[in-house]
Amino acid sequence: MKGKNKAELMIRIVLYVVIIALLVYAIKSGSFTYIAENKNAVMYLLGQHLTLVAISSLAAICCALPLGIFITRPQFRKFEFIVMNFANIGQTVPSIAILALVMSYLGIGWQTAVFGLWFTSLLPMLRNTMAGIDSVHPAIIDAGKGMGMTQNHILWKLELPNASYAILAGIRTAIVINVGTAALAFLIGGGGLGDLIFSGISLYDTGLMLAGALPVILLAILIDFVIGIFEKVIIPKGLQRQTETI
Repeated sequence: MKGKNKAELMIRIVLYVVIIALLVYAIKSGSFTYIAENKNAVMYLLGQHLTLVAISSLAAICCALPLGIFITRPQFRKFEFIVMNFANIGQTVPSIAILALVMSYLGIGWQTAVFGLWFTSLLPMLRNTMAGIDSVHPAIIDAGKGMGMTQNHILWKLELPNASYAILAGIRTAIVINVGTAALAFLIGGGGLGDLIFSGISLYDTGLMLAGALPVILLAILIDFVIGIFEKVIIPKGLQRQTETI
């Protein structure tokens, strides 16, 4: 437990040092001056970025969670290989390649970006949903059956509450990754903060690039923090204590 706390402390220290270094560099390169002078444009791009992340993440949750539950049912286990390999494509194929392939069918615009982000978000959510449900101790399931619970009652009252930590961890990971990946949407006309990042790269303007990169970084950290608080609220306290001691 002490070793785990030390590792977490070291990771936080490194993270804080990197963030402070980026902020100092951004101040020197004039990123904050650009943001202040063009706050309306930056807020507009931030709104586009959040919209892409929100729509694609919500669609992934609505798809991955039911699929994860579906293939953990004994009668549907035979579909696990097909579903998991389909979801694996979103992680094994580079994001930019997925966007290029989808663009040939959906064209240029935000709809292609949303589809690409949805596809790359499936695997963490799906895998964690399956892992969480599969990790529920068989004795708990047997106890539920002994109490006369139906399969639906066992799923909603035993399996999902005990798997909630793993499920939310998958959602948390996928959304944070989504925030960074959404910057690629600019390349296919999807908008977002990638506009500033890639414009800065093409113009060799570090200040402009960081004016887009810093909000993305801070947004990812903020979303991770908010979901972390949500986890503590929604996960049963007994399960929290159990996972903290692992």
